[in-house]
Amino acid sequence: MGAQPDRVDATAPPQAFAPSRADIGCLLVLALAYLAVFLPSYLDLSRTVWVSDEQGHGPIILAVSCWLLYQQRGALWSAPVRPSYGLGLPLLLLGCASFAFGRSQGILMLEILAQIFLLAAMVLLLLGTRALKAVWFPLFFMLFMVPLPEVLVTALTTPLKSAVSAVASNILYVTGYPVGRAGVILTVGPYQLLVADACAGLNSMFTLEALGMLYMKLMNYTSVGRNITLAVLLIPISFVANVVRVMILVLVTYHFGDEAGQGFIHGFAGMVLFIVALLLMFVVDKLLNLIWPRERVAK
Repeated sequence: MGAQPDRVDATAPPQAFAPSRADIGCLLVLALAYLAVFLPSYLDLSRTVWVSDEQGHGPIILAVSCWLLYQQRGALWSAPVRPSYGLGLPLLLLGCASFAFGRSQGILMLEILAQIFLLAAMVLLLLGTRALKAVWFPLFFMLFMVPLPEVLVTALTTPLKSAVSAVASNILYVTGYPVGRAGVILTVGPYQLLVADACAGLNSMFTLEALGMLYMKLMNYTSVGRNITLAVLLIPISFVANVVRVMILVLVTYHFGDEAGQGFIHGFAGMVLFIVALLLMFVVDKLLNLIWPRERVAK
Protein backbone atom coordinates (compact mmCIF):
# COMPACT_ATOMS: atom_id res chain seq x y z
CA MET A 1 0.00 0.00 0.00
CA GLY A 2 1.15 3.51 -0.75
CA ALA A 3 1.87 5.95 1.98
CA GLN A 4 -1.19 7.85 3.15
CA PRO A 5 -0.97 11.62 2.77
CA ASP A 6 -0.86 13.69 5.91
CA ARG A 7 -4.26 14.89 7.05
CA VAL A 8 -4.92 18.57 7.18
CA ASP A 9 -7.16 19.92 9.89
CA ALA A 10 -9.72 21.95 7.98
CA THR A 11 -10.84 23.64 11.17
CA ALA A 12 -7.38 25.07 11.98
CA PRO A 13 -7.10 28.73 11.02
CA PRO A 14 -4.38 29.40 8.46
CA GLN A 15 -1.46 31.53 9.49
CA ALA A 16 -2.07 35.01 8.18
CA PHE A 17 0.78 36.56 6.27
CA ALA A 18 -1.36 39.29 4.76
CA PRO A 19 -4.41 41.14 6.04
CA SER A 20 -7.91 40.54 4.74
CA ARG A 21 -9.50 42.82 2.16
CA ALA A 22 -11.27 44.78 4.87
CA ASP A 23 -7.97 45.17 6.74
CA ILE A 24 -6.23 46.33 3.56
CA GLY A 25 -8.76 49.13 3.16
CA CYS A 26 -8.26 50.19 6.76
CA LEU A 27 -4.48 50.09 6.35
CA LEU A 28 -4.63 52.22 3.20
CA VAL A 29 -6.67 54.86 5.01
CA LEU A 30 -4.24 54.85 7.95
CA ALA A 31 -1.22 55.00 5.61
CA LEU A 32 -2.66 57.97 3.73
CA ALA A 33 -3.47 59.73 6.99
CA TYR A 34 0.05 59.03 8.26
CA LEU A 35 1.61 60.45 5.11
CA ALA A 36 -0.64 63.50 5.20
CA VAL A 37 0.55 64.23 8.74
CA PHE A 38 4.25 63.39 8.54
CA LEU A 39 5.19 63.98 4.90
CA PRO A 40 5.71 67.74 5.56
CA SER A 41 7.95 66.78 8.48
CA TYR A 42 10.03 64.50 6.26
CA LEU A 43 10.34 67.29 3.70
CA ASP A 44 11.58 69.63 6.44
CA LEU A 45 14.11 67.00 7.52
CA SER A 46 15.32 66.51 3.94
CA ARG A 47 16.02 70.24 3.68
CA THR A 48 17.69 70.64 7.08
CA VAL A 49 19.25 67.98 9.31
CA TRP A 50 19.29 65.16 6.77
CA VAL A 51 21.61 67.11 4.45
CA SER A 52 24.18 67.60 7.22
CA ASP A 53 27.11 65.29 7.88
CA GLU A 54 26.11 64.93 11.52
CA GLN A 55 22.58 63.54 11.01
CA GLY A 56 22.60 62.38 7.42
CA HIS A 57 21.86 58.84 8.64
CA GLY A 58 18.18 59.69 9.19
CA PRO A 59 16.82 58.42 5.83
CA ILE A 60 18.74 55.15 6.27
CA ILE A 61 17.26 54.65 9.74
CA LEU A 62 13.77 55.29 8.36
CA ALA A 63 14.27 52.85 5.48
CA VAL A 64 15.66 50.13 7.78
CA SER A 65 12.78 50.63 10.23
CA CYS A 66 10.25 50.20 7.41
CA TRP A 67 12.07 47.06 6.26
CA LEU A 68 12.04 45.64 9.79
CA LEU A 69 8.31 46.36 10.09
CA TYR A 70 7.74 44.57 6.79
CA GLN A 71 9.74 41.58 8.03
CA GLN A 72 7.43 41.32 11.04
CA ARG A 73 4.22 41.40 9.02
CA GLY A 74 3.53 37.69 9.56
CA ALA A 75 3.71 38.00 13.35
CA LEU A 76 1.67 41.20 13.19
CA TRP A 77 -1.24 39.79 11.17
CA SER A 78 -1.34 36.52 13.11
CA ALA A 79 -1.43 38.24 16.52
CA PRO A 80 -4.76 37.91 18.36
CA VAL A 81 -6.99 40.96 18.05
CA ARG A 82 -7.26 42.23 21.62
CA PRO A 83 -7.25 46.03 21.50
CA SER A 84 -5.66 47.72 24.50
CA TYR A 85 -7.48 51.01 24.97
CA GLY A 86 -5.98 51.59 28.42
CA LEU A 87 -2.50 51.86 26.91
CA GLY A 88 -3.37 52.93 23.39
CA LEU A 89 -5.49 56.00 24.13
CA PRO A 90 -2.96 57.75 26.45
CA LEU A 91 -0.20 56.99 23.94
CA LEU A 92 -2.36 58.40 21.14
CA LEU A 93 -2.96 61.60 23.11
CA LEU A 94 0.76 61.86 23.92
CA GLY A 95 1.66 61.46 20.24
CA CYS A 96 -0.88 64.07 19.12
CA ALA A 97 0.31 66.54 21.77
CA SER A 98 3.95 65.94 20.89
CA PHE A 99 3.32 66.48 17.18
CA ALA A 100 1.12 69.55 17.67
CA PHE A 101 3.59 71.25 19.99
CA GLY A 102 6.65 70.27 17.96
CA ARG A 103 5.12 71.33 14.64
CA SER A 104 3.79 74.64 15.92
CA GLN A 105 7.01 75.55 17.73
CA GLY A 106 9.44 74.21 15.14
CA ILE A 107 10.87 71.54 17.45
CA LEU A 108 11.79 68.69 15.10
CA MET A 109 12.69 66.34 17.94
CA LEU A 110 9.12 66.32 19.32
CA GLU A 111 7.63 66.34 15.83
CA ILE A 112 9.50 63.21 14.72
CA LEU A 113 9.25 61.52 18.11
CA ALA A 114 5.47 61.75 17.79
CA GLN A 115 5.44 59.24 14.93
CA ILE A 116 6.74 56.50 17.23
CA PHE A 117 4.03 57.24 19.80
CA LEU A 118 1.31 57.30 17.15
CA LEU A 119 2.44 54.09 15.42
CA ALA A 120 2.58 52.27 18.75
CA ALA A 121 -0.85 53.67 19.68
CA MET A 122 -2.39 52.45 16.41
CA VAL A 123 -1.02 48.95 16.95
CA LEU A 124 -2.37 48.88 20.50
CA LEU A 125 -5.80 50.23 19.56
CA LEU A 126 -6.25 47.96 16.54
CA LEU A 127 -4.53 44.74 17.61
CA GLY A 128 -3.25 44.89 21.19
CA THR A 129 -0.13 44.31 23.23
CA ARG A 130 0.84 41.03 21.56
CA ALA A 131 1.10 42.80 18.21
CA LEU A 132 3.10 45.64 19.75
CA LYS A 133 5.51 43.11 21.21
CA ALA A 134 6.04 41.73 17.68
CA VAL A 135 7.02 45.14 16.25
CA TRP A 136 8.64 46.80 19.24
CA PHE A 137 12.16 46.78 17.79
CA PRO A 138 11.37 48.58 14.48
CA LEU A 139 9.56 51.27 16.47
CA PHE A 140 12.44 51.50 18.95
CA PHE A 141 14.93 51.71 16.08
CA MET A 142 13.14 54.82 14.82
CA LEU A 143 14.50 56.65 17.87
CA PHE A 144 17.84 56.89 16.06
CA MET A 145 16.30 59.10 13.36
CA VAL A 146 14.96 61.61 15.90
CA PRO A 147 17.04 64.82 15.67
CA LEU A 148 18.98 65.39 18.88
CA PRO A 149 18.50 68.67 20.79
CA GLU A 150 21.17 71.19 19.82
CA VAL A 151 21.86 71.97 23.48
CA LEU A 152 22.58 68.31 24.23
CA VAL A 153 24.70 67.89 21.10
CA THR A 154 26.82 70.93 21.95
CA ALA A 155 27.21 69.98 25.61
CA LEU A 156 28.43 66.45 24.85
CA THR A 157 30.26 67.07 21.57
CA THR A 158 32.77 69.57 22.97
CA PRO A 159 34.34 67.21 25.54
CA LEU A 160 34.19 64.33 23.05
CA LYS A 161 36.11 66.32 20.43
CA SER A 162 38.69 67.36 23.02
CA ALA A 163 39.19 63.78 24.14
CA VAL A 164 39.47 62.43 20.58
CA SER A 165 41.90 65.21 19.64
CA ALA A 166 44.06 64.55 22.72
CA VAL A 167 44.28 60.79 22.17
CA ALA A 168 44.95 61.10 18.41
CA SER A 169 47.65 63.75 18.86
CA ASN A 170 49.36 61.84 21.68
CA ILE A 171 49.50 58.62 19.66
CA LEU A 172 50.92 60.40 16.62
CA TYR A 173 53.43 62.31 18.74
CA VAL A 174 54.65 59.11 20.40
CA THR A 175 55.13 57.52 16.98
CA GLY A 176 57.38 60.40 15.91
CA TYR A 177 55.13 62.86 14.06
CA PRO A 178 55.47 66.62 14.78
CA VAL A 179 51.94 67.01 16.12
CA GLY A 180 50.79 69.69 18.53
CA ARG A 181 47.36 70.41 19.95
CA ALA A 182 45.50 73.50 21.16
CA GLY A 183 42.03 72.43 22.20
CA VAL A 184 40.47 70.82 19.13
CA ILE A 185 43.01 72.33 16.70
CA LEU A 186 45.80 69.96 15.67
CA THR A 187 49.06 71.24 14.18
CA VAL A 188 51.10 68.86 12.07
CA GLY A 189 54.11 70.28 10.27
CA PRO A 190 53.00 73.49 8.50
CA TYR A 191 49.31 72.53 8.58
CA GLN A 192 46.49 73.12 11.06
CA LEU A 193 43.39 70.94 11.30
CA LEU A 194 40.19 71.67 13.17
CA VAL A 195 38.49 68.57 14.55
CA ALA A 196 34.88 69.18 13.51
CA ASP A 197 31.72 67.86 15.11
CA ALA A 198 31.24 65.29 12.35
CA CYS A 199 34.70 63.83 12.99
CA ALA A 200 34.34 63.17 16.70
CA GLY A 201 30.91 64.25 17.85
CA LEU A 202 27.89 62.75 19.51
CA ASN A 203 26.04 62.13 16.25
CA SER A 204 28.65 59.74 14.85
CA MET A 205 28.51 57.83 18.13
CA PHE A 206 24.72 57.82 17.89
CA THR A 207 24.88 56.41 14.35
CA LEU A 208 27.30 53.66 15.35
CA GLU A 209 25.07 52.74 18.29
CA ALA A 210 22.18 52.33 15.84
CA LEU A 211 24.38 50.13 13.66
CA GLY A 212 25.22 47.96 16.67
CA MET A 213 21.57 47.64 17.67
CA LEU A 214 20.68 46.49 14.18
CA TYR A 215 23.53 43.97 14.27
CA MET A 216 22.25 42.50 17.54
CA LYS A 217 18.75 42.27 16.12
CA LEU A 218 19.90 40.48 13.00
CA MET A 219 22.02 38.05 15.03
CA ASN A 220 19.00 37.20 17.24
CA TYR A 221 20.96 36.56 20.41
CA THR A 222 18.82 35.38 23.32
CA SER A 223 21.05 36.60 26.16
CA VAL A 224 19.90 39.95 27.53
CA GLY A 225 23.19 40.38 29.39
CA ARG A 226 25.15 39.85 26.20
CA ASN A 227 23.12 42.43 24.27
CA ILE A 228 23.37 45.03 27.02
CA THR A 229 27.13 44.47 27.33
CA LEU A 230 27.68 44.87 23.59
CA ALA A 231 25.46 47.98 23.51
CA VAL A 232 27.52 49.57 26.30
CA LEU A 233 30.83 48.59 24.68
CA LEU A 234 29.73 50.28 21.44
CA ILE A 235 30.44 53.62 23.12
CA PRO A 236 34.22 53.06 23.54
CA ILE A 237 34.25 51.32 20.14
CA SER A 238 32.82 54.47 18.58
CA PHE A 239 35.40 56.56 20.41
CA VAL A 240 38.29 54.43 19.09
CA ALA A 241 36.88 54.57 15.55
CA ASN A 242 36.71 58.37 15.76
CA VAL A 243 40.33 58.50 16.94
CA VAL A 244 41.40 56.38 13.95
CA ARG A 245 39.49 58.69 11.60
CA VAL A 246 41.20 61.81 12.96
CA MET A 247 44.61 60.14 12.79
CA ILE A 248 44.06 59.21 9.13
CA LEU A 249 43.15 62.80 8.27
CA VAL A 250 46.23 64.12 10.08
CA LEU A 251 48.55 61.65 8.35
CA VAL A 252 47.09 62.33 4.90
CA THR A 253 47.41 66.08 5.43
CA TYR A 254 51.01 65.75 6.66
CA HIS A 255 52.18 63.52 3.79
CA PHE A 256 50.09 64.79 0.86
CA GLY A 257 49.05 68.33 1.78
CA ASP A 258 45.98 70.19 2.93
CA GLU A 259 44.05 69.72 -0.31
CA ALA A 260 44.30 65.94 -0.04
CA GLY A 261 43.20 65.99 3.58
CA GLN A 262 40.14 68.10 2.80
CA GLY A 263 39.24 66.41 -0.47
CA PHE A 264 38.21 62.87 -1.30
CA ILE A 265 40.16 61.41 1.60
CA HIS A 266 38.10 63.44 4.06
CA GLY A 267 34.93 61.72 2.87
CA PHE A 268 36.69 58.36 2.64
CA ALA A 269 37.77 58.70 6.28
CA GLY A 270 34.08 58.67 7.19
CA MET A 271 33.80 55.23 5.57
CA VAL A 272 36.89 54.14 7.47
CA LEU A 273 35.14 55.19 10.68
CA PHE A 274 32.36 52.66 10.10
CA ILE A 275 34.70 49.95 8.82
CA VAL A 276 36.88 50.21 11.95
CA ALA A 277 33.80 50.26 14.18
CA LEU A 278 32.36 47.17 12.47
CA LEU A 279 35.63 45.27 12.77
CA LEU A 280 35.93 46.14 16.46
CA MET A 281 32.31 45.17 17.02
CA PHE A 282 32.90 41.76 15.40
CA VAL A 283 36.00 41.22 17.57
CA VAL A 284 34.12 42.16 20.73
CA ASP A 285 31.25 39.90 19.66
CA LYS A 286 33.64 36.96 19.33
CA LEU A 287 35.10 37.69 22.76
CA LEU A 288 31.63 37.75 24.26
CA ASN A 289 31.15 34.22 22.94
CA LEU A 290 33.59 33.14 25.63
CA ILE A 291 31.27 34.46 28.35
CA TRP A 292 27.78 33.89 26.97
CA PRO A 293 26.65 30.90 24.92
CA ARG A 294 25.98 31.76 21.33
CA GLU A 295 22.28 31.05 21.38
CA ARG A 296 19.92 32.60 18.92
CA VAL A 297 16.18 32.76 18.50
CA ALA A 298 15.06 30.32 15.85
CA LYS A 299 13.68 32.10 12.82
